[in-house]
Formats: sequence, structure tokens, C-alpha cells
Amino acid sequence: MIKLNNRDCEWQEGLTVEELLKRKKYTYARIVVSVNAELVSEEDYASTIIHDGDNVEAIHLMAGG
Repeated sequence: MIKLNNRDCEWQEGLTVEELLKRKKYTYARIVVSVNAELVSEEDYASTIIHDGDNVEAIHLMAGG
């Protein structure tokens, strides 16, 4: 089990940031992801493995004014 935005979320071996975002249908143009309070660069989403017990934050950035 992992935490995604402070909610319990199912985990499986080999889960990457990219796969998690696809599963949750997070297709926002601007999104910032951190795993255990460490920012993950977009180019690293496919290679960053999420481990059981990790805390993931996926924040959708919005423009405003």
C-alpha cells in the first residue's frame, strides 16, 4: 500500500510514477510529482520505481490571475 495525495492506494511490484499517473488518469499538462518529499523530473517518471509504503504527491499546477 502507498499513500497518494494522503489517501491509501494499491501498490504492486515494479510500479513506476508513469504507470501510477496512467492508472489514476492524471493527464494534466502541468503536474509535479514527489516521492517521499523528493521531486521527480518528468523525464524520470518512467524509470522512478515507487516502493511499498512510499508517500507520493501528485500536484496539478493551475494558472490563475
